[in-house]
Amino acid sequence: MKSKPTSFDIAYRAGVSQSTVSRALRNSSLVNEETRLKVQAIAKELNYKVDKNASNLRSQQSSTIALLLFEDPTNDDSSINPFFLSMLGSITKACSDKGYDLLVSFQQMNDDWHAEFEDSNKADGIILLGYGDFVDYEEKLEQLIEQNTRFVRWGADVKSLPIVSVGCDNFHGGYQLTEHVIMNGRKKFAFIGEASSHAPEFFDRYKGHCKAITDNELTINKKAQFDAISTEESGYSAALKLIESGESFDALFGASDLIAIGAMRALQDNNIKVPEEVAVIGFDDIPMASFTFPPLTTAKQNTKLAGELLVDSLIKLISGEEAKTTLMPTSLIVRKSCGS
Repeated sequence: MKSKPTSFDIAYRAGVSQSTVSRALRNSSLVNEETRLKVQAIAKELNYKVDKNASNLRSQQSSTIALLLFEDPTNDDSSINPFFLSMLGSITKACSDKGYDLLVSFQQMNDDWHAEFEDSNKADGIILLGYGDFVDYEEKLEQLIEQNTRFVRWGADVKSLPIVSVGCDNFHGGYQLTEHVIMNGRKKFAFIGEASSHAPEFFDRYKGHCKAITDNELTINKKAQFDAISTEESGYSAALKLIESGESFDALFGASDLIAIGAMRALQDNNIKVPEEVAVIGFDDIPMASFTFPPLTTAKQNTKLAGELLVDSLIKLISGEEAKTTLMPTSLIVRKSCGS
């Protein structure tokens, strides 16, 4: 037992979720009496004290939602992923429709935003967009949970933590894109984008990509996978490394549209024709994707629905209701970069 007990300690002893502990300690009617008394007895036994500062965000209603947008780790501090900009409009409208004001704040991952918004009483709850390296971000999520902050996030399902996420089915999107290109006769794939737990969305897309390859009795070339963050510059640089490696490929999957667009430029600068020699696919369907040359085949994420689901889920949490993680389907958008 740690010197200072936490709500997770109580949850473990009681055999319930951390959110149930939070509700029981607030005497919520959503928790049955037997469980509520059990949780409160354990809390008393452990001498657990509710952080009064942390409870302010729950007890005071401001009719305001805070949107914390984390900038991608780029050299240009003003660079914001256009995918998130399109979602911002949807979130703004959804808040207005529900009678909430929206407070938008741009954050750096090394800031103490998890403590600042908890103590400031600026908002009734938080929506999180973006994160950079997920391993560092996960530590902040754990602290938000410990403070009983009501928040939802955009991204892949985090099964290790009791949090609500809204995201897309990255695995199926990766599978669908890859299978489409295979059906057009491509057999040797390269993948640009980090394929690890540091980037869960990219990793799920990579897993779906690999499953489509093996299901079609083709071979995965791990030497043709190069890491990149979601910028054109990173995609360009990774594609140059791929070309210099000498690995053979006739299809390239960029883990995001920005990566794919940068990679396509690197191919063209090296006189590699798209799609004649290499088919290129991306992910997101940002506005720029339809204006590249050739236009980019990609997986569309429904940003309008995403914004609505994020706001609806957070309002449920603010109201003491249950909210669940949601994965939205992607749509295959076929353009000329893959040869069809």
